[in-house]
Amino acid sequence: MASASNPAAALDALLGPVAAGRATARVTGDQASIILDVNGLPPAARDALEADVRAAAAAAPGIATVRIAQTSERVAQRIVAVASGKGGVGKSTLSANLAIALARSGRKVGMVDADIYGPSQPRLLGVEGIKAEAHDKKLVPVATPYGVPLLSMGQLVPAGQAIAWRGPMAAGALTQLVDAHWQGADTLVVDMPPGTGDVQLTMMQKHRPAGAVIVSTPQDLALIDATRAIDLFVKAGVPIIGLVENMAGYVCPHCGEASDPFGNGGAEAKAQALGIPFLGRVPLTLAIRTASDAGVPPAAGNGADADPFMSIAAKVGDWLTRN
Repeated sequence: MASASNPAAALDALLGPVAAGRATARVTGDQASIILDVNGLPPAARDALEADVRAAAAAAPGIATVRIAQTSERVAQRIVAVASGKGGVGKSTLSANLAIALARSGRKVGMVDADIYGPSQPRLLGVEGIKAEAHDKKLVPVATPYGVPLLSMGQLVPAGQAIAWRGPMAAGALTQLVDAHWQGADTLVVDMPPGTGDVQLTMMQKHRPAGAVIVSTPQDLALIDATRAIDLFVKAGVPIIGLVENMAGYVCPHCGEASDPFGNGGAEAKAQALGIPFLGRVPLTLAIRTASDAGVPPAAGNGADADPFMSIAAKVGDWLTRN
């Protein structure tokens, strides 16, 4: 039996039931130094475990001082930036559904709403009104009903409040969203703001996405701006995963007639001309719009509206596996 004559053995005996193999202890004189493996534990559980271990160690005979250091394995995270050259092309809807579809395929996915001035992911992912909290000076992502934790400026400012920040402040906000407690996430889908400004530069220079998915409608004006976004990523050395054609075709729910209010095939032709992959088309449907507004992304279900997103996610997932 461990006794005061063997402080190390007594300490190990006390820590065993509390730490469940997560504590490695060393005794020097009357000081206990403990390395606590907190890999995979959420912040609250880490703190609770440390408190329990500290109390157990303090009760060990011959121990006057307890020092504890937490350590955890850092999961290598790969960032997929979803971008467009202009607003209004459905980039945020595509981002939310891509994240959910990737998660359904087995990846551990987090969502960063980097559209600082127009955050919409809290509504799209069904967590509007839930505020993000901080732990150890880092933000803790908000859990969503779809297994994709989220951080967004929409969780940090009052609803409806304009965010009138200059570029450096917006870039700093992006860093706080990315450098957060993304416990266990191996993939971060980042819904980028439209255009080619400070937030995009910060993302590419500081956080280095694994690749970029570009979203455009089929019309020429949108494709011109999408080409600028592609050029920015290429010049920064960020690979282009592919181009998505959104709002591609509309079928009247009453008569069944198909039409192409934004044109058809423009994004695929542009991808071929630029020598980048074409990831697929997402149709313009009332069901996708209403489900998105209701915070129930189609990719979370099994209907026909989920199919385009699942197909695009499969291609993105294959790209991530190969690269």
